[in-house]
Amino acid sequence: MTIGYFSVNQVAAHNSENDCWIIVHGKVYEVSTFLNDHPGGKKIILKNAGTDATKQFDAFHNAGVLEKYGALCIGVIGEAPKEAAPEAEQAADDDDDDEMQFGEMVPFGDPSWYQQWGSPYYKDSHRRLRRFMRAFVEKEIMPFVYEWDEAKQVPMALFKKCAEMGILAAIAGTGKLPTTYFDVEETTLFKGGPKAIVNPEEFDAFHSFVISDELARCGSGGVLWGLCGGLGIGLPPIMHHGSEELKRRIVPDCLAGRKTICLAITEPSAGSDVANLTTTANEAGDGYIVNGEKKWITNGTFADFFTVAVRTGGEGMGGVSMLVVKRTMPGVSTRHMKCSEEAIKYGNKRKTFGIKLVNHPVLRNKLAHMSRQIEATHAWTENVIYQTITMPEDLQMIKLGGPIALLKAQATQTLEYCAREASQILGGLAYTRGGQGEKVERIYREVRAYAIPGGSEEIMLDLGMRQSMKVATLMYGAKL
Repeated sequence: MTIGYFSVNQVAAHNSENDCWIIVHGKVYEVSTFLNDHPGGKKIILKNAGTDATKQFDAFHNAGVLEKYGALCIGVIGEAPKEAAPEAEQAADDDDDDEMQFGEMVPFGDPSWYQQWGSPYYKDSHRRLRRFMRAFVEKEIMPFVYEWDEAKQVPMALFKKCAEMGILAAIAGTGKLPTTYFDVEETTLFKGGPKAIVNPEEFDAFHSFVISDELARCGSGGVLWGLCGGLGIGLPPIMHHGSEELKRRIVPDCLAGRKTICLAITEPSAGSDVANLTTTANEAGDGYIVNGEKKWITNGTFADFFTVAVRTGGEGMGGVSMLVVKRTMPGVSTRHMKCSEEAIKYGNKRKTFGIKLVNHPVLRNKLAHMSRQIEATHAWTENVIYQTITMPEDLQMIKLGGPIALLKAQATQTLEYCAREASQILGGLAYTRGGQGEKVERIYREVRAYAIPGGSEEIMLDLGMRQSMKVATLMYGAKL
């Protein structure tokens, strides 16, 4: 697209209904054809025709809206820059690869290693990946989250884009790329070997973490679960324990975004208590007949494959097996269930009684408590991820179960606390769907969907302590 360069006076001349330009964050938008489609009506735009409407825009919209309507942008305010020498441009790109500072630099708004803190976990490929992922999320996801959330559906086109990038393979690999089942040289993240964004040979669990962390910035559980939830927990059991024939039939299609998968464990009467599930699978000829019902299954309404926990033996965990069920098999039916930080940035814009919110001691106190919990949770998460890289796999099964269960409870309780406090800071905007408080409103609405599925907090806390005490006694002879 050709970008024009305009002065403020030039924009001021376009101030009528049939010739309406506005300035937002230094960019010039021709909005004449958009007036009748504006959700707030055309009058509010016409009042600002020909002017810099940044302040008015920020009062009601998220920045991601500008990406969605990027086609309306016809230029920027200022003079055309002089062409830079190719060598200088290349040098700038090289410097970016090693950047230690990244993001909006909002205190505690990004991981500490984004803000010039040293870390033993991350290297240049992680830095390149975070920059790539942030650009991808802001362009391909953020502008459309509200639309997808209201429609309760993530478009398949997004799965295919993520597959082409290599994001799906990174998510499903859980720290190790399943290179056997996708073409590494055809995916953006890994294309080019040593010169790739991430060299496949260097890929580790922290690359997966960076991808998940940046995706989470969209603030939508629906988008995250759609892309990561079903794939991240439904496909690994097949990759680790399925026959080669089963892997070849399922894994490549899922990593390419052609098919989707989910994990079906929870039942109406057996949630966190997996050992007591009642869905049965009885042998019949060369297959099984499965009878039962699963509930609260992430991606269950549209998945092509279901990795299903079934009872093939006696009572308890020893009688549970895993089967893959295809949606097209006879008797399979699904239905949709209706289920019921940004605060720092808003606090620096919003004023009450003539004072910015962030300058009120009581609100700074809220932000401080949110920040300390976020930092503690993130550091604990990094520690556990590091153990999955360095600890022998047989020991991981024994030693990490308890800490992971406690970390799950820590993360969801931190989310609930921060969502509540952020909604208090944003006030009425935090219970209005869409608009400036959209992200906080959505997260607060989805909190219970994090706290309960995957093991309720009460079960996780009890399991975490029981497992940790058992390991301490049996492995280390702890005197309890």
